[in-house]
Amino acid sequence: MKESQDNRRQFIKNSVNTAASLMMLPALTNEVLASVPAQTAEPVPAVAMPPRIKFSVIGINHGHIYGQVEAVTRGGGELVSFYAKEADLAAAFAKRYPNVKQAQSEAEILDDKSIQLILSSGIPDERAPLGVRVMKSGKDYMVDKPGITSLEQLAQVRKVQKETKRIYSIMYSERLENRATIKAGELIKEGAIGKVVQTIGLGPHRMNGSTRPEWFFDKKRFGGIICDIASHQFDQFLFFTGSTKAEIVASQVGNVNHPQYPKFEDFGDTMLRGNGGAGYIRVDWFSPDGLKTWGDGRLTVLGTEGYIEIRKNIDIAGREGGNHLFLVNNKETQYIDCSKTELPYGRQLVDDVVNRTETAMSQEHCFLATELALKAQKNAQNVATLS
Repeated sequence: MKESQDNRRQFIKNSVNTAASLMMLPALTNEVLASVPAQTAEPVPAVAMPPRIKFSVIGINHGHIYGQVEAVTRGGGELVSFYAKEADLAAAFAKRYPNVKQAQSEAEILDDKSIQLILSSGIPDERAPLGVRVMKSGKDYMVDKPGITSLEQLAQVRKVQKETKRIYSIMYSERLENRATIKAGELIKEGAIGKVVQTIGLGPHRMNGSTRPEWFFDKKRFGGIICDIASHQFDQFLFFTGSTKAEIVASQVGNVNHPQYPKFEDFGDTMLRGNGGAGYIRVDWFSPDGLKTWGDGRLTVLGTEGYIEIRKNIDIAGREGGNHLFLVNNKETQYIDCSKTELPYGRQLVDDVVNRTETAMSQEHCFLATELALKAQKNAQNVATLS
């Protein structure tokens, strides 16, 4: 039991500054980059808006919860209470937010009429059932990815959301909390690369197996590698191609190098086609220890008149830090520092809670990204069967 608790503590510690998955294509050569003009900027200070809503947290099994809280706080939310059934996780959260009330039960929070929004990063297969209870209690819900781990859960969530008209928002942080990805959206909207043809998303992660809780290695709990990590990439595919319909062309998964965890998957990829463009996704747990970050997350958006490459977490053997964006079109090759780009998701979500709108993310987009991930996961072939 002590080892399990220690693992959870270390998992939270390692995850606090993490946002989630990744994407992209081959990098530009060093010779080209040396001649690329750089737009530099000072980092944007995290200034919170005055409180406009009250929100609470239920379930803190992944460190992403801290990024979720900060996003809503920036957008005008006031964190008033939290509940976690694990004493060690609750203690860590209370240390981070000492002035926030620790509730004695989930019901205590759901019955509080003054609370408008619930956040959660509970164990993945428990997130959708909690979301159903949250919506039925008359509150909106923002959950870490994967927000839903089966097509049966998705059907239930869709039904209750339609009945209650509450918000069920999945925080795809690779797009919503990454300044370079936000900037890419602005540039593409302005026509910088013409019409989008394809997205390529790469989401490698570092394993750190000894720090992970038991549920992390059980596919039934985390939903599978495509359901989990690749949910980010499906969100970005829909967003950048503008697709409102899409189908899975092919998908495969496997556990190719971790036999000690027989219920785990360490590799997955997907090819998909939408009514706005094509996409390819690859996710894995093979980030080498020599890398200075947990994963070299990359996104490439190919257009008819150019392309954008994003190195989300690191520019290997290049510039320090993350949020690196490279724009190449018929006019120029340019490096853009995105550190002054606003992260609008938290503000927009609070706006939606107050105004009953869908400015942060449409409900159908949220569910379609998850539906595609779940179908790709369910129908994936196993790479281990090939010889």
